[in-house]
Amino acid sequence: MRAFETGNYRNLFLEAGKSQEEIDKKLQEIWDTFFYGPEDERIYHPAGEDMGYLVDTGNIDARTEGMSYGMMICVQMDKKEEFDRIWKWACTYMWMDEGENEGYFAWSCGLDGTKNAYGAAPDGEEFFAMALFFASHRWGDGEGIFNYSEMAKKILRACLHKGENGRPGYPMWNRENKQILFVAGCDHTDPSYHLPHFYELFALWADEEDREFFKEAAAVSREYLAKACHPETGMNAEYAEFDGSPMSRPIPWTKDRHDWFFSDAYRTVANIGLDYEWFGIDAGQVKAAERLQHYLGVVRKENPYVIYEVDGTPIDTPALHPVGLMVTTAQGSLAVIGAGYGEEEEKLAFEWIEKFWNEPLRTGVRRYYDNCLYFFAFLALSGNYRIW
Repeated sequence: MRAFETGNYRNLFLEAGKSQEEIDKKLQEIWDTFFYGPEDERIYHPAGEDMGYLVDTGNIDARTEGMSYGMMICVQMDKKEEFDRIWKWACTYMWMDEGENEGYFAWSCGLDGTKNAYGAAPDGEEFFAMALFFASHRWGDGEGIFNYSEMAKKILRACLHKGENGRPGYPMWNRENKQILFVAGCDHTDPSYHLPHFYELFALWADEEDREFFKEAAAVSREYLAKACHPETGMNAEYAEFDGSPMSRPIPWTKDRHDWFFSDAYRTVANIGLDYEWFGIDAGQVKAAERLQHYLGVVRKENPYVIYEVDGTPIDTPALHPVGLMVTTAQGSLAVIGAGYGEEEEKLAFEWIEKFWNEPLRTGVRRYYDNCLYFFAFLALSGNYRIW
């Protein structure tokens, strides 16, 4: 029985010997710094009387990734004002109401709201939808854009049905294999976009005609993650083919590599951990969390935070987001400890939790991505990343 059935969420910090008072204090400090700290530490910024945005401090823009993450953090923390401010900014500046991507959100905007691009990123859409459903259940629906549940359904409707009945554009899921795409209409995926724990809930709350699709997508994603994560290291590529193999084909908008274990890929183990905490379903993907913790914490213990091939071959370049890599690996403890792999595996999982506890929020220009993942991991490991 997992949290979805029981309503009970494990507090692994408490199990690791921290007091509830210490945990609550640290969570409040994270919120205060992330949302209202000094200019060189905060990520969130109010805008005008009723809007706000999260800034990608490395690129000085607002992204659907960060905006939707901010909304999820707010609903988990019961912060309706900040949630509504972020959502209104996204609807005001990011929403696209015409053209091929009508019904989606522009993935990047300048801090003045000017669109930097007219493409959309599916990870933003799925987090927007999930955060909106949770807001509906926690606070109730309002009017217009604050009719949270209807807006969530509207987003998912576009994600699945673009291109049908004369509607321009492409869906964000491959309708045949039920895998989420890296961008709408492309022929590959991103393992870290696969969120089976979200799809299980979309299968309950999306338009009735789409519920079976999401139920099947949840099962497909778990099976996919089992294939996409390396059988020895637990690592996965940033972008991958539909069979799970790293995608090394050139893509038109970048000359960078995406077939290695790099920034996007760190989120996968965190997702596996949260999915197992919520639903307890193992299609082979859960073992990846234990493998990754062992590889980074034992095999690579002396210098874990570098770039890797998915087979664990280190590339002698420091990870761009070392804190992100640490905290997501620690969040994988929800799967390792929950699945009961053994005494040694559990001991190592708690070592990762201790490392995370002792790691401060990242500072500097690259803090945005790391600290978003940090906030999520702290919520998850303290039993505060919940289904609402």
